[in-house]
Amino acid sequence: MSYTRVGAVTGANKGIGQAIVRNLALQYPKSSFNNGPLLVYLSARDQSRGEEAVESLQSDSQLKRAKALSEDGGLTTIRYHQLDISDNKSIDDFAAFLKKEHPDGIDFAVNNAGIAMDGFGELAPRGATPTQRKTSALISGINLDANVVKQTLHTNYYGTLEATRQFLSVIRDGGRLVNVSSLAGSLSKYSNNLRKSFLDAKTVPEITALMENFKEAVKNGNEKQQGWPSAAYAVSKAGVTGMTKAVALHEQQKGSKTLINACCPGYVNTDMSKGNGTKTPDQGAQTPVLLALGDIGDQSGLFWHCEKPIEW
Repeated sequence: MSYTRVGAVTGANKGIGQAIVRNLALQYPKSSFNNGPLLVYLSARDQSRGEEAVESLQSDSQLKRAKALSEDGGLTTIRYHQLDISDNKSIDDFAAFLKKEHPDGIDFAVNNAGIAMDGFGELAPRGATPTQRKTSALISGINLDANVVKQTLHTNYYGTLEATRQFLSVIRDGGRLVNVSSLAGSLSKYSNNLRKSFLDAKTVPEITALMENFKEAVKNGNEKQQGWPSAAYAVSKAGVTGMTKAVALHEQQKGSKTLINACCPGYVNTDMSKGNGTKTPDQGAQTPVLLALGDIGDQSGLFWHCEKPIEW
């Protein structure tokens, strides 16, 4: 079967990612993007979980009622493909696969994959105070805070950055790239100087330098004195938002018509929020799906929440 539209969603075996795939299939028929059959690659690190997610969507009652999938006469086909954004080779392999399978390019990609570790120090008890975490780290002889920051930035910032670069090499001009960020990365948590540094940054190297500065500050135990929040996930997502804006600006300056945006899905009830979220995954999927398929004019380089651009 040939497809006139092709897209990819990362971290899609559960939670918001799986809901994004579901809502792409539901909303595509009535979207302005619809010009024929759609193929969506549902990507995940683990093959068995990814394939189970595809099977789950193929038997999903909402999709069945809507006859959204090709096996029920609909327009959308969902396929699994392995992707671990913490592994550059995995990212490279997926991009090479897409280039080979779809030499004319794909239409959109949603970078949803990411991690949220427990505070700064995983090995300290949940709910531990910063002092208790640091005491635990000293007893074990490991800088747990720095380790969590390193792992979180490696996946959430550097992994998303590499996936962004690779996806842009296969997205047709005029397509869409969506990076799922978070309101946790709001700049209200930073000192005035750091906030200004983020807002003034116009290039990816400038944002990367800020991420490295944070990593070094945590390693030295003086991140608060430098104006950073003591929160690896939040800073990684500030990096994702800043990087997305910088990439969008760079692409616009090259004359590209591809729309590149970051968004927060909201506080969604998933494993990542430990079941404390106030939104369902389907509700959280609405803004990423809008940015992938919806009528957003020529808006690019923005941070979106609740289906509209907001201040970062």
